[in-house]
Amino acid sequence: MPFEAFLSRYDPGRRWTVSEGESGWNNTTRIAENDLGDKRVLRIYETHKDAEKIAFEHDVLLKLSEATLPFAVPRPIALQDGTSFATLADGTGRFAALFTYTAGKRPNGSEPAVAESIGEAVGRLSLALRELRTTAAPAYLPCYELEQTHPSCPGSVIASFCEAPPAAFHDLQESLLRIGDAMRVFQSALQTVRSLPHQLVHGDINDSNLLADLNDSTRIAAILDFEFCTIELRAMEPAVALAGLIGESGDLGAASAFLNGFGQIAPLIEAEIDALPVLMRLRRLDVFVHFLGRYLSGVDEAAVLRQQTLETAAGLALLDRQEDEIRSMCRETMLKKASG
Repeated sequence: MPFEAFLSRYDPGRRWTVSEGESGWNNTTRIAENDLGDKRVLRIYETHKDAEKIAFEHDVLLKLSEATLPFAVPRPIALQDGTSFATLADGTGRFAALFTYTAGKRPNGSEPAVAESIGEAVGRLSLALRELRTTAAPAYLPCYELEQTHPSCPGSVIASFCEAPPAAFHDLQESLLRIGDAMRVFQSALQTVRSLPHQLVHGDINDSNLLADLNDSTRIAAILDFEFCTIELRAMEPAVALAGLIGESGDLGAASAFLNGFGQIAPLIEAEIDALPVLMRLRRLDVFVHFLGRYLSGVDEAAVLRQQTLETAAGLALLDRQEDEIRSMCRETMLKKASG
């Protein structure tokens, strides 16, 4: 078993079985169960070999595990030497860590009742992160610092790719031009964006990073994957979730329900509400630039970036049509709560 040596560092003498877990674009997840029936989550970090990034993530998770929250967060399990992660003994230099296991299933955020519960959970997480103080500085910059966050993709590279794409993307020229235009519009709003309130945020709330209760699909049992947690615009947390909930369908039912749940717990101020569609665009642009960097560095084939290009352009087009309605929904929910 390729992970046996690593797992034996936690419980020497125990026998482990490892099964597939749901992995995202970035990291590998496995379910590890020992001969006593104890389940753990084994995570292999694939996107970087930066110990400081992992240390910050684990610091946040250990402190959050002490907070009173109505849902679980992964708690890093200490190795015998007291550390919470180590390199695999396979010569790759990859880091891995073991976390507590929470039973659950992936929620369907397109259902309004589920979306409202997600909003409430994200609101409670936002309040907890607002009060949390970390030992070290965050490893990631706010995502609005696109050129520094993705150093392999400076503005000139993004603009060139969008305006004169390689042959594998010629048929997506219209979509790429839309993305390039959105990048320029965002840059003009950057000064205003930087002035908004900041705090620790999860930064990647979506259905794949949530677990619903096995017996009640409307109850959020856990929020997972804090890899990108950093000091960020606090309004970025709901903006990321909303961008995912709206998706490409344009259905605002789930978005409205999410805002109702979030607004009851952690309402935004008016300046943040005004900026929310801008931040939702930023989320889509940030994801595109992330995958552009992966493509240019040879991590992904063209097919992956083609998919992300189409999804990004479709999402931007939806926001162009719906931003006033989104802002109105948010204002009605948040300001009514704040004034009450």
